[in-house]
Amino acid sequence: MKKTTVNLFSGFLGVGKTTALKALIARRPAHERWAIIVNEFGEVGIDGAALSDDGLPVAEIAGGCLCCVAGPQMTVTVATLLRRERPDRLLIEASGLAHAAGVIDELNEKPLGDALTVGAVLTVVDPRQFVNPDYARQPLYRDQVAIADVLVANKVELADADTLAAFRAQAAALFPAKALVAEVSHGALDPAWLDLPAIEKSRYRPAVARDAASGWQSEGFTFDAARNFDGEALTRFFDELPKLQPGLVRAKGVFRVLDSFVWLNWAEGQWGASQVAWRRDSRFELIATEDVAASAVEAALAACLCKEDAR
Repeated sequence: MKKTTVNLFSGFLGVGKTTALKALIARRPAHERWAIIVNEFGEVGIDGAALSDDGLPVAEIAGGCLCCVAGPQMTVTVATLLRRERPDRLLIEASGLAHAAGVIDELNEKPLGDALTVGAVLTVVDPRQFVNPDYARQPLYRDQVAIADVLVANKVELADADTLAAFRAQAAALFPAKALVAEVSHGALDPAWLDLPAIEKSRYRPAVARDAASGWQSEGFTFDAARNFDGEALTRFFDELPKLQPGLVRAKGVFRVLDSFVWLNWAEGQWGASQVAWRRDSRFELIATEDVAASAVEAALAACLCKEDAR
């Protein structure tokens, strides 16, 4: 049985998610059947009513963010919509207060994972909020940005040139990097963005880049999201990394450890760890002033995989 592709729309309050979703629906490919699930924090759903005029099947989950009601209610809503409408694509608009990582976990796990393929996560932001440190300090806002495959700055017509320049610089520095960073007015999303990125299926993907001016080198690896890393082994890996890689300047990565993902960051001889909302894959990147010890780093990373995932 063909699986239905599901795309999650995330974004903070007031960034224009519903407007963007309506604009996207208006550009839907004629041959694709779409269905919509709208989640609102309040008990009375307004966004679902706004979207129902577009002629597509719409289901509402009100009275809490999806990360809190995920489980029986979301499973029943999704399963009913899939059975009744048999859509090619399911679009889920999450509440502005939703922790998207929990929703993605629910969509990937049984029973929904048997019927769904999780496609690109689109996070819509207002660039004026994005460059505001008060927003960047909020864990919910950071998580919504971190989990995005496609990061869309909406309402760019309301932002000045300095704000847009700051947005571009900060977005370009995000790790993991986004499949696409876009700027739009009035929520004018491109349906092609729903099919980004192509999910990496290989065990790892080395990618080497060199900066001729500075002599620095970088190398990165990605691992399938289903593969688990051992937390204690990763701790040893980061402790020993300066000895393994001469001239180490910076190292950072996101790794799946059991049922969560963690961010690890090494700089200036110190490293730290924290949970992160990213769910697409595990990945590691380093920068060094000397030749990258690619084979040694690869072997050390592979040794950090849990035994059942190391094959």
